[in-house]
Amino acid sequence: MKKNFVILLALLALTAAVWSGVAYASETPDVCEANAVQSKENGYSVNCHSAYLSDFATGAELYSHNADSKHEIASMVKIMTADLVFEAIENGQLGIDDEITVSEYAQSMGGSQMFLDAHEKYKVTDLIKGVIVASANDAAVALAEAVSGSAQGFVNSMNEKAEALGMTNTKFANPTGLPSESEQYSTARDVSIMTRELMKHDGYYDYAGIWTEDFVHPSGRVTTLTNTNKLIRSYQGCKGGKTGYTDGAKFCVSACAERNGIKTVATVIGAADSKTRFAEACGLFNYGFANFKNKVVCKKGDKIDKSVTVEKSRVKVMTPVAATDASILIKQGDDVKVEYELPEKIKAPVSKGDKIGRIKITYEGKEYYFDLVSDCDISRATIWDILKDLAGKW
Repeated sequence: MKKNFVILLALLALTAAVWSGVAYASETPDVCEANAVQSKENGYSVNCHSAYLSDFATGAELYSHNADSKHEIASMVKIMTADLVFEAIENGQLGIDDEITVSEYAQSMGGSQMFLDAHEKYKVTDLIKGVIVASANDAAVALAEAVSGSAQGFVNSMNEKAEALGMTNTKFANPTGLPSESEQYSTARDVSIMTRELMKHDGYYDYAGIWTEDFVHPSGRVTTLTNTNKLIRSYQGCKGGKTGYTDGAKFCVSACAERNGIKTVATVIGAADSKTRFAEACGLFNYGFANFKNKVVCKKGDKIDKSVTVEKSRVKVMTPVAATDASILIKQGDDVKVEYELPEKIKAPVSKGDKIGRIKITYEGKEYYFDLVSDCDISRATIWDILKDLAGKW
């Protein structure tokens, strides 16, 4: 009898193991199997729902897999949240050291959080740190309410900014990326766009590299904030990034890395586990660094080899300079076509920094433009200047 009981227990355990294995197996092939077919098209393989690698400076596509496939992106939504917060700071709407009173609604957020106390005051800089480092949902909502008065008002601004950036396959439903009854989604291409936009803010880098920090609440409580973006420690040249996870989104990350003058953004959506998302992002970075080079036409402040006639000034000609670095990433062994779009004449006065024309770089049928500006003030000629010129001709 005892022997039969032991056999029965063994059979039950075996059955449970088999069913457990079946359940686990059914969760992973959706993400990885669909990818196995298309990943070969680019000559490079990825193991996720969608992926995208872009040139940080221009947004040019370097690698694409299901880049326009709509998908939940979880906490990568906070990339747009942080971008709008930095915009509010830069336009004077919000101060970095302003104190915000946390609402009960913000405090009630679940998921990743920094465990804010409702009705307590927290500095904007600390809440930003919570969002960027620890992906804190409570901090994201507190900041959203401070910028727009309500979370819904902030979401409206998020969607307006997405439209302005050309993120045509994105819809936001909240500032956190938490699951919502309202439809929300984005794509690898669109996430790459907003990642580049966020990383244009110099203030972002004051937080992006923080690995871990003990945050002291007004009450004296301490919450340890640990960066969810493991790449800042594990991948040389990583400048920052944002992770995300929900059951619907799976594991996601969008990050930026720079080596040898090559700066790219890698976006991974729908990886089966955390290890895979970071491995795929590293693989995309490695692919970019190995297969592309930075073609520099001219650097910021460099004069070009063409001049423009200046009318109604003692200065007869001027040579524009590049307003920014005019460079794009191109495949190893390739080259580009460079043209200068300039007027034949301009009229004084001209102020330093005024746009004079632009550089057009053509590569693989696509055109990239960079402004050319004046590097000095050029005043309008006075009556005495005109008389002197006339006298010199006699």
